[in-house]
This record gives sequence, structure tokens and C-alpha cells, in this order.
Amino acid sequence: MSKNNDNGKKGNNDNSDIWKKYNLKWVIIVSIWTFLLTIIISIAAEMVFINTTLIFAFIILIGIVLTGVISDMIGIAVTFASIKPFHAMAADKVEGAKNAINLLKNAGPVSNFCNDVIGDICGIVSGVAGISIILQLDNLDFPINRALTTVIMSGFIASLTVGGKAIGKSIAIIHSHTIVYNTARFLYFIDKKLGINLSSSTTKNKKER
Repeated sequence: MSKNNDNGKKGNNDNSDIWKKYNLKWVIIVSIWTFLLTIIISIAAEMVFINTTLIFAFIILIGIVLTGVISDMIGIAVTFASIKPFHAMAADKVEGAKNAINLLKNAGPVSNFCNDVIGDICGIVSGVAGISIILQLDNLDFPINRALTTVIMSGFIASLTVGGKAIGKSIAIIHSHTIVYNTARFLYFIDKKLGINLSSSTTKNKKER
């Protein structure tokens, strides 16, 4: 009986260890939020692009791509930056230092959110923007080939995204501490000015563990 009980306890511990080791709770939460955010943002983007001019649609498209690139840089920076300088800054009570420490302690979830969640959403929304631009081009006085325009637009968005992220990766690796600190200062500003503490949940999870 004791062996069976020991095996049962060991099995439960193994399941608990797997749940914590692979952070399955975070995986489930981020999957649900990605699904909901993608639907909401895609609908909102489509409504915006329908009622906007061609030039403004291009500006929004560039802004979406840049958002994805900057988010990718943050995701890479938190995996390369060292936490030691920020501990020293926190000891000197530098604004944003504690937020930076929270980012680095949760580098995995932060990187996943920035690189995958925001990156994928920006990719989907940029596709919506591209379709909107193509539809607006159809309304111009001169005739265009829809298939050719679609191919060119897809290539333009892809090259802009890939090229931007390629440059961003190099910058993120070289200036990882600067990027993490500036991101932390932004989070600190939101916390102090708007009262929204975006790092409170991750800090709580760390304490519980």
C-alpha cells in the first residue's frame, strides 16, 4: 500500500512539475488572449481601413509593421540582457529599474508575448491593411491587374517585415540593456501616470513559486 501511495504521490508531483516546467498555464492564457485580440483587432482594423484614404492606409500599414519590428526587438532584448546592472540601479532607486528586473525574470513569457503574440497580430492586421489598399486601388481611374497588385503588395509587406526584423535583431542584441531599460521606463510611466501595473501578475507568479 505504501508503495502505491508513494507512486501515486510521485505521479502527482510529476504532473505538477511538468505544469510548472513548461508553464502550461501561461501557454493556455496567451493562446486564448491571442485568439480574442486577433479577432477584435482584425475587425477594428477592417472598419478603420474601409473609411480611410489610400495615403493614410499606407501610413497605418507602415506603423503596424514598425510595431511588429519594435515588439520583436523587445522580445529579443529581454533574452540577451543581464539582470545585474538593473539590480544596482534598483538599489539606487532608479525609476523603472524594478520593472526591468520583472521583465528579465520573466524573459520567456515576455519574449513569447512580444515575438509571437504581437508579431502574429501585426502580421494579420498588416494583411488586412494590404487588402484594403488593393480594394482602394481598384477605385482609381486607371485599370490595374488585381492578381498582380496582390502579389506585389504581399511581397512589399513581407519584405518590409522581414527586413525590419533582421535589422531590429542586430540592434536588440547590441543594445539589449538600453532597450530593456527604455521599455521598463515606459511601463513605469504607465504604472505611475495611469495606474496600470502590467508587471504585477508576473511578479505575483514568481513569488508564489
